[in-house]
Amino acid sequence: MAYTKEEKSWIFQDWANSAYSIMITTAILPIYFKGVAANAGIADTTSTAYWGYANSIGTLLISLLAPILGTIADYQFFKKRFFGVFTGIGIAFTFLLIFIPTDAWLLLLGFYVLSLIGFSGANIFYDAFLIDVTTNERMDKVSSAGYAFGYLGSCIPFIIFIIFQATGILPISDVALVNIGFVMTALWWLFFTIPMWKNVHQVHYIPAVKDPVKTSFKRLFHTISHISEHKNIVLFLIAYFFYIDGVDTIFRMATSYGIDLGISQTTLILILLMTQLVAFPFTLLYGYLAKRFSAKPLIFTAIFVYIVICIYAVFMKTALDFWILAMLVGTSQGGIQALSRSFFGKIIPKKRSNEFYGFYNILGKFSAIIGPALMGVITQITGKTQYGVASLIVLFLVGGVMFLFVKEKNLENL
Repeated sequence: MAYTKEEKSWIFQDWANSAYSIMITTAILPIYFKGVAANAGIADTTSTAYWGYANSIGTLLISLLAPILGTIADYQFFKKRFFGVFTGIGIAFTFLLIFIPTDAWLLLLGFYVLSLIGFSGANIFYDAFLIDVTTNERMDKVSSAGYAFGYLGSCIPFIIFIIFQATGILPISDVALVNIGFVMTALWWLFFTIPMWKNVHQVHYIPAVKDPVKTSFKRLFHTISHISEHKNIVLFLIAYFFYIDGVDTIFRMATSYGIDLGISQTTLILILLMTQLVAFPFTLLYGYLAKRFSAKPLIFTAIFVYIVICIYAVFMKTALDFWILAMLVGTSQGGIQALSRSFFGKIIPKKRSNEFYGFYNILGKFSAIIGPALMGVITQITGKTQYGVASLIVLFLVGGVMFLFVKEKNLENL
């Protein structure tokens, strides 16, 4: 069966906002910020620290807001409004980056944090809309398609930017080129969000009440105080926290690892692009296989692949080894993320999807806490980065063992 209009519109939202993740958070803005800070006389070490602080502040703020906003959004009419507000904030502050003076580093950080809050907040409601656009039987396929097209969509504006930068086809300054990158990201995000806004609606909801904010706080506190009623969901979230911590750590630490191996910045960017392109078909494959075998064994497969990646890292010595490692990551990174999202969507009460996806996103945001620390300690003790990566096996084993006990069933009536 072909994708429905609602499913296609939801999938293209991942295509729309993934440009932000690679253009703003990963590739262009971090480098540009270093230059802006240097223009203001800020030392490299200080600007690096403040970039980290900005990411932490943005992540912390949206993580604190996620549960209560999600709980409110479960009421009729609120989910789409919240999605629109946060998407608007993200797009607006991404576009407004072009007006910041080239030495106003604190203002640049402030606008970045606001754009990050918009991006992350919109994704909470985007994830929760999965249960509104499709059925349990098609959820794995649709979620996988979202991640797959997100990988592909993130590459296109980035490739265009790299072509402009490498060829000098536009007779403009580096600052003007970066501003074009910001505008391109905002417009890409805005344009491809239109189908989602027009065609996707909240199907599962709690009927509206007089005081949704007060009632939502009561519901949230009730959920937390009666957490034992949701053992299956809690068990999954704990398992997810461990194995996704390993996934995110490998992704976030990959650049530092590559530099340790003597790989150039240009080559690292090329490897990043190739990893995204490899992830596209393999994420779709995970979705197809999940329809045949169910999501649970496929998540175990992805965990196994990551354990192989950690073992392979011990023997890495050359740039070719790093290429192989990156391609292995590309085979399973999208699959484990997509199927975790859809698996969770099938075990939570549909009318309370936003509330539970709020907790899901908190764990996603706070992942890569144990992993980097573990990797850092082992690397310092052994003096070898390879052993640091290998230590992440512990996270995948703990997550995998806990996931064994999660039941793949629908708890909609809780």
